[in-house]
Amino acid sequence: MFYILDGGLQTLVQDLGRKDYYHLGVPPSGAADRYSFCLGNILLGNPVDYAALEITLLGPKIEVRKKMVIAVTGAPIDVKVNGQPIPMWETVCVQEGDILTLRSTAKGVKTYLCVSGGIQVPDVLGSKSTYTLSKLGGFQGRKLLAGDEVMIGEPLPGVFHHVGTRIPEEYLPRFSSSIDIRMVMGISSYRLSDEGMKAFLNSEWQVGLESNNIAYRYTGATAAFQSVDPPFGAGNNASNTVDIVYPIGAIMVPNEKELILLLRDATTGGGFVTIGTTISADLDLVAQSRPYSKTRFIAVTVDQAIEARMQRKRRLVSLQSLLKG
Repeated sequence: MFYILDGGLQTLVQDLGRKDYYHLGVPPSGAADRYSFCLGNILLGNPVDYAALEITLLGPKIEVRKKMVIAVTGAPIDVKVNGQPIPMWETVCVQEGDILTLRSTAKGVKTYLCVSGGIQVPDVLGSKSTYTLSKLGGFQGRKLLAGDEVMIGEPLPGVFHHVGTRIPEEYLPRFSSSIDIRMVMGISSYRLSDEGMKAFLNSEWQVGLESNNIAYRYTGATAAFQSVDPPFGAGNNASNTVDIVYPIGAIMVPNEKELILLLRDATTGGGFVTIGTTISADLDLVAQSRPYSKTRFIAVTVDQAIEARMQRKRRLVSLQSLLKG
């Protein structure tokens, strides 16, 4: 069991999220950086969807109440056991009574504390993930607070014999203050003028402070609309459309000076001009972008988006084989 002494800024129970409920208004939620999350479970020999703790910017202080094996992945963070630093991206054995402290991230946003056997909370709609807006899933539908007791599954057989196993350097993600995000054009991109589309693709956008698990906001350039009246029923603003479904990763233009990119806790639909969708393989990069970091958007084809997704899947399978070998 984990006994929470300090919950940090926002520490949530997450797995790979819910399926099949988005059309009912329930977003998938789940780990914001799926790649780092999966690496932690693979390292421990867990199924990749075992629940872990997702830490945002400033981590928790935890008393360990039984012997277990952990792994810390994701955004680089200062992590210590009883005041002594321990490595990230490596399996570490902790003992009953140990104090685990995770402080502020040096780069990126999301860090994962994975444990052999996984975090044990009830499934809600087929997932242990936390959707805080509706207080759904996770630990009582909220972030962890001092005094919480979080149950841990039984360690997997043989895990203690593999303490010290490390993710090879070539599999580790990179954390940067300037990134390129690939996206597929479409939906209502025709509502931007030619000049607005060029500005969108050729400009550097800056991540805003309001960004969170629901959406990221960007400013720094101008994406001008076509000088035409909005369609009937869409409202009076050039940014309005007749209501449409928003896919996860949708890039909306609520006004000419701002972009909104929807993440895994996103609303399911609305009436803003939506010029395209971030490819699934790059949503992790979005979620690890700190406020004021720089982003450029790169248009790709659907085939290129599918290939990027398959490439990441092959990478995870390759790592699993390597660690088992």
